[in-house]
Amino acid sequence: MKVRNSLRALKNLPGSQVVRRRGRTYVINKRNPRLKARQG
Repeated sequence: MKVRNSLRALKNLPGSQVVRRRGRTYVINKRNPRLKARQG
């Protein structure tokens, strides 16, 4: 699955990481828990 540009912009922020779970791509951020995104 290609990572969408909206997720790509979020992953550049400090503390965020891209996680793949059950075939879905998530962006989670431990430092700022409001930053969440999902694709797929």
